[in-house]
Amino acid sequence: MSQQGYVAAPPYSQAQPGMGAYQGGFGSGPTQPLYGHYGGPPQAFSAPPAGKMHLIVLNRTFFLSAITVVMIFSYPAPPAVSAPYGQPPHSLYNSMASPGPPPTQQLTNQMSSMNLGSHVQGLQSPPPPVSSVVQQPFQTPPPLTMAPPQMPPGLQSPHMSPLMSPPQSPPASMPMASQSMAGTSMAGMGGPFPGPPPPGPGGFQQPGLGSAGQFGGYMAGPQQNMPGAFPGAPSAMAGPPQKKLDPDSIPSITHVIEDDQVKQGGQVFTTNIRGQVPPLVTTDFTVTDQGNASPRFIRCTTYSLPCTADLAKQCQVPLAAIIKPFASLPKNETPLYVVNHGDTGPVRCNRCKAYMCPYMQFIDGGRRYQCGFCNCVNEVPVFYFQHLDHMGRRVDFYERPELSLGSYEFVATLDYCKNNKPPNSPAYIFMIDVSYNNIKSGLVKLICDELKTLLEKLPREEGMETSAIKVGFVTYNKVLHFYNVKSALAQPQMMVVSDTAEMFVPLLDGFLVNYQDSRAVIYNLLDQIPDMFADTAESETVFAPVIQAGVEAFKAAECSGKLFIFHSSMPTAEAPGKLKNRDDKKLVNTDKEKTLFQPQKGVYEQLSKDCVASGCCVDLFLFPSQYTDIATMADVPSHTGGSVYKYSNFQIETDGEHFLRDLRKDVQKSIGFDAIMRVRTSTGFRATDFFGGMYMNNTTDVEMAAVDCDNGVTVEFKHDDTLSEETGALMQCALLYTTIGGQRRLRIHNLSLNCSSQLSELYKSCETDSLINFFAKSAYRAILNQPLKNVREILVNQTAHMLACYRKNCASPSAASQLILPDAMKVFPVYMNSLMKTAPLVGSTELSTDDRAHQRLSVMAMGVEDTQLLLYPRLIPLHNIDVNSEKPATPVRCSEERLTDSGIFLLENGQSMFLWLGQASSPDFIQSLFNVPSLAHLQGHMCALPELDNPLSRKVRSIISGLLEKRSNSMKLQIVRQKDKPEMLFRQFLVEDKGLHGGASYMDFLCYVHREIRQLLT
Repeated sequence: MSQQGYVAAPPYSQAQPGMGAYQGGFGSGPTQPLYGHYGGPPQAFSAPPAGKMHLIVLNRTFFLSAITVVMIFSYPAPPAVSAPYGQPPHSLYNSMASPGPPPTQQLTNQMSSMNLGSHVQGLQSPPPPVSSVVQQPFQTPPPLTMAPPQMPPGLQSPHMSPLMSPPQSPPASMPMASQSMAGTSMAGMGGPFPGPPPPGPGGFQQPGLGSAGQFGGYMAGPQQNMPGAFPGAPSAMAGPPQKKLDPDSIPSITHVIEDDQVKQGGQVFTTNIRGQVPPLVTTDFTVTDQGNASPRFIRCTTYSLPCTADLAKQCQVPLAAIIKPFASLPKNETPLYVVNHGDTGPVRCNRCKAYMCPYMQFIDGGRRYQCGFCNCVNEVPVFYFQHLDHMGRRVDFYERPELSLGSYEFVATLDYCKNNKPPNSPAYIFMIDVSYNNIKSGLVKLICDELKTLLEKLPREEGMETSAIKVGFVTYNKVLHFYNVKSALAQPQMMVVSDTAEMFVPLLDGFLVNYQDSRAVIYNLLDQIPDMFADTAESETVFAPVIQAGVEAFKAAECSGKLFIFHSSMPTAEAPGKLKNRDDKKLVNTDKEKTLFQPQKGVYEQLSKDCVASGCCVDLFLFPSQYTDIATMADVPSHTGGSVYKYSNFQIETDGEHFLRDLRKDVQKSIGFDAIMRVRTSTGFRATDFFGGMYMNNTTDVEMAAVDCDNGVTVEFKHDDTLSEETGALMQCALLYTTIGGQRRLRIHNLSLNCSSQLSELYKSCETDSLINFFAKSAYRAILNQPLKNVREILVNQTAHMLACYRKNCASPSAASQLILPDAMKVFPVYMNSLMKTAPLVGSTELSTDDRAHQRLSVMAMGVEDTQLLLYPRLIPLHNIDVNSEKPATPVRCSEERLTDSGIFLLENGQSMFLWLGQASSPDFIQSLFNVPSLAHLQGHMCALPELDNPLSRKVRSIISGLLEKRSNSMKLQIVRQKDKPEMLFRQFLVEDKGLHGGASYMDFLCYVHREIRQLLT
């Protein structure tokens, strides 16, 4: 995180009243809210009126043409003095800053008097005003009467917040809010507040009080002096049983995705308008490039930037773009045009070096042009001159991609090549660990057999019959074996290098070869390798020298390329980069936990530099049976644009196909080598921070040894001046790279955004999926330097701050008890809560350190669609599927409440896939899918559905194979039966529920964020 980034900045990192240093009892919080954007001074929010307010949720309030989601929570007005319960004050999570929690009574039934959605008679204060744009169906529904709850005698308590009677049916003559919302009501939430009880004083846990929840609190359970499940909620005050809050009434991601698909699915998105918000990543749409880059290449956190740094500071919405320069385009979209200006090369601005693009303004009869980025006026080169038409546009406007399109490529001249020489075509080197574990598991034979067919499918240039990529082979354990596979040889030759300290490549000619020419020798080698090492007893391996060998090979051949390393265990043999076990569960939940995510310094750091300098990308396939220190082993892949794949306790029967699918995707994906990327912006703002699988030598150049279709780089922007509403804001991403055919090219993506001095415009054009990608990456980087507790605290603080700012500046005035969410961000809390429950951000000793480090590194290189799916998995009901319909099955919300005993559900998040079978699922269904008469006959370790010839089996298998095809990683299908032990694994993906290793449910988190917002506004 940069120095000015939102994580490290005060005031969050200092002890504050209401966190570590509480006032006595449950007194009021500090006079100012604990916020200041990016370390700025705290801002005061005007206080909304106190007092009691009943509830309407999700009536859409139109204001300044932005749609708002309104939720009202009923809280009593805070008492002057709070009743101490002989306990230090608490907040819901010790890791979330709050200037002193709300009074105890409010916790009992925070959401009990939420009445969602409609017809409530006799509200104490008028419903929020609705601006005149509202059409008939959106009229604010008349309110419902509130009756005090009937209580058994003796349970009356002055501390209880009022409960609602069930809503009366509305009079027939009144207009309905909208068909779907008519009569939805939320009459109270079951029992005392269900979140995890908080920790003891100052955020430290009290010893011996139940298991620690994710946020340092406990899982619900009685505590000392507290009969109820929550401080301040003794059971005597629990009141009559309440109706459970209806989860359908709070914003749902599945509804948002579905609505967008209905509205924009199948449509053409034309990029000719500045600052237009694209359809969601989950929507199927087609892009026509007319001057701005397709959203497949660039997505932004908001498409309307605030005009000033002060506005940006006030709203705390991060300004960022997620760039996937090599994103794959669907078949029905035009591939990028390639422009070749011969020896003169691309036309560029003399001052800022931006490339010719649609934002250059031609003047003076076409003899000069003004740069859209720095306003410098440049002469048009003679060869490039063209007359202007009556509109001042060049006559050849539509013939030149760089004048009319948002994305295109230039052929680069020798000035853009290393040593001013054209590059050689790239190479792939396959490096196989032949130690005891990999031979015994059958992995080495599996890899060798697969390579025979896979090498036929190496990526190739459009229109070429064969691939220009060269291939080489190395096997290793404690020493390295290089193979000469020159086409003239009858048999491959092996050369052994045992001095791993001074790595060199023992042969030049015959190591990297063209696969088509040397096919017979390579086949021969791949047949021999498994037999050659069949009797090995060597279990120790080296690792850094293997990468070093690849770098040396690429240097000698003067080419760039990729290493595919298949490795089994921690490198413990005496050699550079030897690692020792440093996995220490005692560090979890301490300030030293961050060391578990930090790579060991030294050899690997230098290796990353060497790899990037030589254009050597590393992809690592790991097959560990215990801790291998992924934080260090994956350091080089994560700095070179490579990927890390992990198959714990690998067994061919269950994991073989899963691994091979990953390998095939990885070898065949479209890719560029030896890449360097720069993001230029128009005056007023600039790129300040970069997140992704890359290396940075300076503050502007993003270097990647390779960049493929799945690599996403997230770029944060900051103001350095005022932006103008008239000219908007421009960005240009230029990527210089070598193609698979060995040609040096420049790929250019341009995007123009709006600027506004109205915050409502910014919130209206936000994109939640991009925002959560930014927050995930910045939080995952922050945990390298800060305690997890602080990072989680900051995430919640910023969520509350963004929403409080919207509430204060953009929403119609309304009672404090309403939770008002901007329409474009209404599901943001779901994603944020899910992010806080991911393995890297959960302080739990039950999670493997390697898994946490692996997920942290994977997410750093993800694009928007991958983080969206990871944080909100698809849960697809299969039991009611129409086998004849072409329409994709509609996912349901990710919560246990959606599962039914008789149901069958498929869950996937891009990394894992589960088929969940309810205990009462229909025997016919089980017979059609598995060819067994009932669930009881099902084998435990199935990882694929049998191929049966019936419509249901074909339909379900086609859904699964469609998903495997679409996602960037392969997923291993895990079949789980309801109430079986493996079901626990499945449940941790139901992200709207409480976390398995701690962490709040969506509902509790929403209450908590609402309370934080109220603190800010008070």
